[in-house]
Amino acid sequence: MGVNAIARELGVVPSSCLHILRALAEDALVQVHPRTKHYSLGLGLLPLTQGMLRRNQFAKLVQPELEALAAKHRVSAAGVELDGADHMVVLATAQPTMPVAIEVALGSRLPALVSATGRCIAANSGLPERELKKKFSAVKWASPPSFATWLKDVEEARKEGVAQDIGNYMKGFTVVAAAVIVGGEMRQAITVVGVSEQLNGGRLTALRRDLKRCAQAVSERLEVLR
Repeated sequence: MGVNAIARELGVVPSSCLHILRALAEDALVQVHPRTKHYSLGLGLLPLTQGMLRRNQFAKLVQPELEALAAKHRVSAAGVELDGADHMVVLATAQPTMPVAIEVALGSRLPALVSATGRCIAANSGLPERELKKKFSAVKWASPPSFATWLKDVEEARKEGVAQDIGNYMKGFTVVAAAVIVGGEMRQAITVVGVSEQLNGGRLTALRRDLKRCAQAVSERLEVLR
């Protein structure tokens, strides 16, 4: 709903309503669609209730895919969803049975353009290069790529539907992500993290292929549920 419609429903002045909505948006309790400027409930509510996670269709559909990826490729896997324009929230996770792995916490809220997932988000954002550069400069990297190199990665993600980050975000770890596209729009992604020494050559190629297949399968199932 738009600000005026919400203000009418609540019986408050539109300017006061907008102030309240902006405060709620800062805590991700509501989110605003970048094109329509309509407000809806935000994913910041997820940490407050595990039941909401269980009811999330994406979380249900992606969980078995994450478990298969984690077991086959010995990586940590996560399903994430965009929370507004600037953050994403982890809705589902799976861990490999190995001593060294990155544990991704359910309900974690991360900057939208971070790592490989951020490259996928940027590729599907429709933002001009000037705005992308501004958002890119705000990301904290362990070993930052140049903006020109990052833009090439974004273009590859746009063409391939999958992106990778080898040691840029976390030294010694490779992150691979694939976009979940529903109705021509990216709102979710599947992300995996593994030790770089164990993800190279043919193993990385195979992981990219399987990850892309999983993302396409989840996209198709979500499309049916629309």
